[in-house]
Amino acid sequence: MQTVKIVVTGPFNAGKTQFIKTVSEIDVVSTDKKITSDQERVKNTTTVAMDFGRITIDENLVLYLFGTPGQRRFDFMWEILSEGMLGFIVLVDSTRPETFHEARSILETFKAFAPTPYVVAANKQDLEDAWDVEDLRIALRLGDDVKVVPCVATDKESVKKVLLELLYSILEYLEKSDRGRTKSQE
Repeated sequence: MQTVKIVVTGPFNAGKTQFIKTVSEIDVVSTDKKITSDQERVKNTTTVAMDFGRITIDENLVLYLFGTPGQRRFDFMWEILSEGMLGFIVLVDSTRPETFHEARSILETFKAFAPTPYVVAANKQDLEDAWDVEDLRIALRLGDDVKVVPCVATDKESVKKVLLELLYSILEYLEKSDRGRTKSQE
């Protein structure tokens, strides 16, 4: 059986914990703690270390999902969680443009940790004030080669679609790597 480690990251309150809870076949291991700050108005808990979930794709493939803390004060966990990942998802709250700069910064940080495939998930697309996916692409200064996938973290099919897009990218990346190794051995 093949296991694939995927990291779900993004700014505070982007929906990372919910994303993992929606699709995990096990009870999510979560390190949420009560918030005692101004951010309490947005939500009353935050992830301080990680969230962990698992989904079996088929008898040959299992995904391990690791959610990162979204607050910079816990960013020491980001590098630890990125070790061994085959890909990552940057979850962005499409209704909160004030977090887009932070999302871009997190994306760059994770790209520096490991040159692995990634997708950007534009969360909360079911809400009236959500930015359009292409407008979000422009705001985040993402090229056409970056997959930006609409998402609703509470909807299982939506979460699966994001995961499948990332898996396709990982597969493509691994095939290119194999072809590169084969050519260098000739």
